[in-house]
Amino acid sequence: MARRWGQRLGGLRGLLTGSTGSTIRAHNLRAVLFAFLRQESVSRAQLAQITGLSSTSITNLVRGLIRQGVLAEVKPQRRRAGQPPVPRGVGRPQRALRLVPDARFALGVHIDVDRVYLALTDLYGRPRLTDTLTLTEGISAADALQQISERAAQVIAASAVPPGLILGVGLGASGLVEPETGINRIAPGLGWQDVPVVDTLSARLRLPVAVENNVRAMALAETFWGAGQNASSLAFIYGRVGVGAGLALDGKLYRGANGGAGEIGHITLIPTAGERCRCGNTGCLETLVSEAAIGRAAAHLDLPAGEGSVLERLLQAARGGHADAVNLLDERARYLGIGLATVVTVFNPEVIVLGGFFARAWDLLGPAATATLRERTFAGMGERTRIEVTRFQEQAGVIGAAALALQAFFFEPSET
Repeated sequence: MARRWGQRLGGLRGLLTGSTGSTIRAHNLRAVLFAFLRQESVSRAQLAQITGLSSTSITNLVRGLIRQGVLAEVKPQRRRAGQPPVPRGVGRPQRALRLVPDARFALGVHIDVDRVYLALTDLYGRPRLTDTLTLTEGISAADALQQISERAAQVIAASAVPPGLILGVGLGASGLVEPETGINRIAPGLGWQDVPVVDTLSARLRLPVAVENNVRAMALAETFWGAGQNASSLAFIYGRVGVGAGLALDGKLYRGANGGAGEIGHITLIPTAGERCRCGNTGCLETLVSEAAIGRAAAHLDLPAGEGSVLERLLQAARGGHADAVNLLDERARYLGIGLATVVTVFNPEVIVLGGFFARAWDLLGPAATATLRERTFAGMGERTRIEVTRFQEQAGVIGAAALALQAFFFEPSET
């Protein structure tokens, strides 16, 4: 799909071709762009050190990126009165380079079970314009994608961003996804099966589309700009209607042999007499710690009257010291801790990042979940695992979706 829409890269594609060899040039361009993903400003000499490229290659690539408006030189700061001069080497001082955030944009689309979140972001995944679309229960895939494409077009139009500066769309989809084919194989919460989401949206929006499981997309956002920036391995654990994990190794998403890596919501915790799960098994982690599961348990408690859903009232009551509410959340937090311990024992991530309901209620779930994690991991691995709450809060999904587009169509563009 990326190659079909090469012309949308606003001139960057031209940097990938030429007599020097498109494959080598593409590799070099990716190395340079990735250096700016994590560095606010970098000199040409530093770029050569970071990427291992020759000064000639750096000069040629930087010249093209400046010409396309993607990079800009940063003027040296003036020396304040009384400040000693900065030592200089021989020759002209090196000017630093920086990525121009508004040089290009990406549209992130996060499909949840009942809502779709959209955001047009800059090159650092910072939203310029956001919107939310509510999906009616039982909506067909065709109707949902029609509504999503219409709302996406409205967001693009309202942003006033020239269409030529929009690199493409990143789609964080629910369930099992095939990024290579662009097919959403199964989305249990939506009742979708074998839906060609990429072809459908790209045809309607006339933009390239990259798709990934929505929790993996969140893991990518944390890897690029969040708690996992400097981590060698990361597990993003998301809880809402379901429970899932996005895994990243050395900055790359790990999907597993058949795209099913990270389905921790379907770890069996109660082998007999457990509640039946959407997957058909019983006693899955999802049946114990998802929003729906905790909400069903909370409905049996005598909670104080208050605003919002039973889940919101449960959290309010627990924060107010209501004993039954605290006990219920402690119980479910211990189940969550067992799930986290399983992730640590099998995957051994450097950092675990919590999102969704787990992030929102981590002040209540964290103590018992963390204690259980520490107790139940092999050889003390849990003690050495850093635990964070997502920095993006409710926008984790849509920023992650934008990260997919930025990765596919900017930071790692195809050479063909």
